[in-house]
Amino acid sequence: MSKHGKNYREAVALIEKENYGFEEAVTLLKQTSKVKFDATCEVHFNLGLDPKQAEENIRGTVALPHGTGNDVRVIAFVDDGGVKDAKTAGASEAGTNDLIEKIEGGWLEFDVAVADPSQMRSLGKIAKILGTKGLMPNPKAGTVTPDVAKTIEEIKKGRLEFRIDKLGNVHCSFGKVSFEEAALKENLLAVVKAIKEAKPSTVKGVYVKSITLTTSMGPGIRLENSSTLEAV
Repeated sequence: MSKHGKNYREAVALIEKENYGFEEAVTLLKQTSKVKFDATCEVHFNLGLDPKQAEENIRGTVALPHGTGNDVRVIAFVDDGGVKDAKTAGASEAGTNDLIEKIEGGWLEFDVAVADPSQMRSLGKIAKILGTKGLMPNPKAGTVTPDVAKTIEEIKKGRLEFRIDKLGNVHCSFGKVSFEEAALKENLLAVVKAIKEAKPSTVKGVYVKSITLTTSMGPGIRLENSSTLEAV
């Protein structure tokens, strides 16, 4: 018995080549989405890095020019004087002590946490809770910052964090199937550029081994590495 349904098999049948240029791949990506909801477009990089080596355990941020298509829920750990600015910038919750109490009680209804450096010591109480969920503010991810309001605005507009996983892969979303092709292409190239620029100086061999596009529940479309990397 087939493991995949009819829609998935139809989508796979559209993929006729082993590798595609990024422009053709984005066009095909929209065609291979067979689900009834507005699927997320994803790009997956397999990198020639060893995440166990500190200098190769890369992470960073990328600003998508056309946003993610998602409503990102942001909270801010700030002092009383920063609450108003944080909420005006788009934070759903802001403060420190009250937020810590809510999180200790099991509340985790947010996607990103941003913190002013002055509040980091207080977060020790919930570091384990946030850390296991990948929600702990971190300077390398740009979520520990003296300019909390500006960071919140950037995240709400489409700034993403990326980091390498234990297997040497980086996974990023870059929009929705409903986006115009031109917007998806620009978002994709922004991610590719960020990954390219994150290359550690110590890497001597092949850095980007493969780049694959997918949509939610859709098949993978392999990109031509050289032409994609040369496009940014």
